[in-house]
Amino acid sequence: MSVSKYPSKVSLPQINPGVSSVLEFLIINFPHINPEVWRQRVACGKVHWHDGSLINAQTPFQSQQRVYYYREVTVEPVIPFDEEILFQDEHILVAHKPHFLAVGPTGVYIEECLQNRLRKKTGLHDLQSLHRLDRPTAGLVLFSVDPSTRHLYHNLFSAREIHKIYQAVARIGLEDNLVGHQWEIKSRIVKSEPRFLMKSIEGEPNSHSLVRCLAQSDDKALFELNPITGKTHQLRLHMQALGWPLLNDMFYPMLQPKADDNYLMPLQLLAKKLSFLDPVTQQPRVFVSDTDLRLE
Repeated sequence: MSVSKYPSKVSLPQINPGVSSVLEFLIINFPHINPEVWRQRVACGKVHWHDGSLINAQTPFQSQQRVYYYREVTVEPVIPFDEEILFQDEHILVAHKPHFLAVGPTGVYIEECLQNRLRKKTGLHDLQSLHRLDRPTAGLVLFSVDPSTRHLYHNLFSAREIHKIYQAVARIGLEDNLVGHQWEIKSRIVKSEPRFLMKSIEGEPNSHSLVRCLAQSDDKALFELNPITGKTHQLRLHMQALGWPLLNDMFYPMLQPKADDNYLMPLQLLAKKLSFLDPVTQQPRVFVSDTDLRLE
């Protein structure tokens, strides 16, 4: 069994969902985990508050408090692709994440995630990702090295002062003439079912993307995507709304049956560029991945 050396955390919501204890909340908040697993974790002292004090089966629910626990998996798959560190100083680290590798611990992945791989490689045990990419997505991820300046970089994301450029490949019609054309998409994105899916509905937009076609060949096209906002699965949904869902997308436009990763068919989505004004040095930062998606 793999057990994480580093705790995962969950914040208790401001509004009590109708539970009396922390244990009850964990059971309803993680329906894919057997309730007995949570009972065993609590009984064995593997769930605690921010100050390290243990949470037991009777510990009452306390809104807006953080709960820490340690992920466990019986068998952890190994992702056969390497990450690459592109930049590192005393405050931040920028890495290229390969397709199929999670940014942080999730599901059956504990050590096989970008954050824990980089912690081992660099010896920086306080290294913390500042944002997420979906596991199937490749590209640039920004990490905080120094906990004392971490909030400054988090603020860049909340203030939308991080500028991102993605590449994507989608299948198009043979008669389409898209090169050089641009589109602006705004929609309201909300959670769907199953809970890991999202959907666009009528209503006040809460997501905004700019799309430009860079090249096309036969029935495929290469797009540049600029997300103005950062909703979960935003780019995948916006490309679907334009009529060009991303190549090899297992979620959209239709959820595919669960299967082992097909390493020959990665999702054609790449976080290509990150740019921002560094809040510590006040210098402009621009990071570009050496990887490109191709029309093959």
